[in-house]
Amino acid sequence: MKIGVVYPQIELKGDPQALRDFARAVEDLGFNHLVMYDHVLGAVGDDRDPPLTGPYRDTDPFHDPLIAYAHIAALTTTLEFCPGVMILPQRQTVLVARQAADLDLLSGGRFSLGIGVGWNPVEYEALGISFTTRGQRLTEQIDLLRRLWSGEVVDFQGKYHRVDRAALVPAPAHSIPIICGGLSAPAYRRAAKYADGFIFTGPFEDVAVPGLHKLHQLLEENGRDIKGFRADLDVVGRPAARRGDFEGLSVPELLGTLETWEANGGTHAAVKTMGMGFSTVDEHLEHLAKVADALGLG
Repeated sequence: MKIGVVYPQIELKGDPQALRDFARAVEDLGFNHLVMYDHVLGAVGDDRDPPLTGPYRDTDPFHDPLIAYAHIAALTTTLEFCPGVMILPQRQTVLVARQAADLDLLSGGRFSLGIGVGWNPVEYEALGISFTTRGQRLTEQIDLLRRLWSGEVVDFQGKYHRVDRAALVPAPAHSIPIICGGLSAPAYRRAAKYADGFIFTGPFEDVAVPGLHKLHQLLEENGRDIKGFRADLDVVGRPAARRGDFEGLSVPELLGTLETWEANGGTHAAVKTMGMGFSTVDEHLEHLAKVADALGLG
């Protein structure tokens, strides 16, 4: 099983040097991939009807994953990249196809595109995209991305997209893996039909493990082979005081979780230090060094 790390953007507060130091250090420690979360905007949560359901607000910092990964790719050689997840329906599909293709080319094939529908209608409205149709739009985007990455001329007419005999050149050297994420039944069904993998989050025993079993069942129903399908765990831990967030696990707890995940068919997992009370790069890395040592990485 491949073990990565979630970038702790809340504590490191948009510091570019922290991003560089963290990425190079986790590569040196032997971790496989770096997960970055995605929000273009944070919204004020007060006086909303309906209320905002997600954990992030206007004070929470985020980097754009594609730009941050492009920067880090030039500073690393083996570290792989996968947003967990990019909110694809609020973006222009053809532009993301171009950006992702270049990132994959310039990084030497180290990029996978993690995608989901998101939860923040304020962000969608600000970007001029319908929030209510985001699921249908995402499904169509997966098809269009794969066609564009072929490098062939594309003549595409969908419900939300029109590409009139045009090509994306240079195309990536291979079709970039598309990894879906989410918690809903539609997200599982979409991944089972169209995606190359799934990112699982939420309470481990109650959500992630049953979700993996459900997705394996759906893959079989769709005539797809479970082998080769990426099953990625966003290791979160116990609910924290901050609404919607989780406290990280101790090293022994983490090792037990990873062992159980692999035994159930997990192929990837990302260790999360965000929310554990660390405030500096060195504090995050000190904990990750203990994890790497316990796992025998490096």
